[in-house]
Amino acid sequence: MSNSNQATVPADTRPPIPALAYLLTGCIAVIGSNSLVLGPIAPAVAASFASSVPTVMIAAAAFGLGTSASALFLARHIDRLGARRMLQGALLLLAMALIASAVAPILIMLVAAQLVAGIAAGVAMPAIYASSAAIAPPGRESGTIGVVLTGWTLSMVAGVSLSAVLADLVHWRAVFAAVAILAALAWVGLTMSSLSDARKAGPAPAPLEALSIPGILPLLVACAAFMTSFYGVYGYLGDHLHVGLGEPVSANGLAALAYGIGFGTAALLDGVIDRLGARRVMPFAYLLVAAVYVAIAATSNSFGLTLAMVAMWGLANHFGLNVLVTRLSALDPSRRGTIMGLNSAVTYLAVFIGTTGFGPLYSSFGFAFCAMVAALLMLVAAAAAAWRTR
Repeated sequence: MSNSNQATVPADTRPPIPALAYLLTGCIAVIGSNSLVLGPIAPAVAASFASSVPTVMIAAAAFGLGTSASALFLARHIDRLGARRMLQGALLLLAMALIASAVAPILIMLVAAQLVAGIAAGVAMPAIYASSAAIAPPGRESGTIGVVLTGWTLSMVAGVSLSAVLADLVHWRAVFAAVAILAALAWVGLTMSSLSDARKAGPAPAPLEALSIPGILPLLVACAAFMTSFYGVYGYLGDHLHVGLGEPVSANGLAALAYGIGFGTAALLDGVIDRLGARRVMPFAYLLVAAVYVAIAATSNSFGLTLAMVAMWGLANHFGLNVLVTRLSALDPSRRGTIMGLNSAVTYLAVFIGTTGFGPLYSSFGFAFCAMVAALLMLVAAAAAAWRTR
């Protein structure tokens, strides 16, 4: 069964991916670099502040909490004010928050700066996803969204990987300074672009109004389980490699590179989703992610095997994220900003739950146990993805 919300276009007559999709890819890369960068450099940050890695990861939790609240209460204005305008403001705020992160004299200031960065990301992410769905040609929905999602690959390969090296060779503060510069460049690119800014007349909807849209609740449950498992495991992968396996902090960059390669490689297969339909692919994509978590747990004592499994993790997660965004954005095109705001709210509430909830599990039972808990959560995600709304 194909996705009823996606037009079927013969492969040889499909229109090309719009050039604007690549600009949105860069915006994703900037936001992704900040949201993913703290895990690999957490040991260096902890040493600088004479603290522990779980305590430092409170900053990541603050980022997630700020993003969740912002996506819930501010992203609903995207449909009324325009995605481009909201994204421009969010990128400026993100740049300022990253500068504050780079110069934070004490840990609590870093936490506060990341909270502000989260507020910016909570508007930026749904604006990007809404824009990518809006510019997608008929029959190229998953392909266009897949291109935009490769921004996460850039954030992993060029952002997170280099950040681990920067933290080793220069200082962890240089990492946030570099991402701040990238955020400013993304704002310049967006300002000079021809991205349209369609607006919907009338007041912004209530924050939770989109919950009444048929089919959205199971997808949000799947999103919550999917993202909690990812951030719960990813947040402590860096410390596991550094402390558990005795690798240098820069080795965490190799893990990010492996994940990014897997995530980016999967983009070459996104046409499968357009042909089979996101609804059909989604449960199997989440079962694949669950199997990868089991493999990560089984190979967690080997650095080489862990890197290989992390690459598979990136590939599986690309499909999981693509089908989620594709199905959500197709529910009600007139309320994409509000729907994607709810998606981001749930996603980054999962960042908070994943980093804080998995912290005690990691400290008490180890990294492999965290991966197994993540696998169980992905079974919940697969069940929710298969749920049929009457």
